[in-house]
Amino acid sequence: MGKQHNKVIKRSRRKQYLKRKKEQAKSSVVRKESTPAKKTAKKAAKKAAKKTAKKAVKKTAAKKAAKKAAKKTAKKAASKEAVEEAAPEKDGE
Repeated sequence: MGKQHNKVIKRSRRKQYLKRKKEQAKSSVVRKESTPAKKTAKKAAKKAAKKTAKKAVKKTAAKKAAKKAAKKTAKKAASKEAVEEAAPEKDGE
């Protein structure tokens, strides 16, 4: 008989618990409406900051790559000129 009694108590306690949770959820909905505005603004600001940081990194990386490419082409041109200058001297001798 004790098991039947425990089951009834568990059911009634569960009903009370669910009732409390519903009431809490209803009251928190009102609170949540005012707070997300601040949180979403902060999140939006963080996202914007991250995007600008990423863009800045990409721009600097692109500039560095362009500088490296320019240096390489300058070196190649200089080496070609040096080879061309050295080559006629050997042919002339």
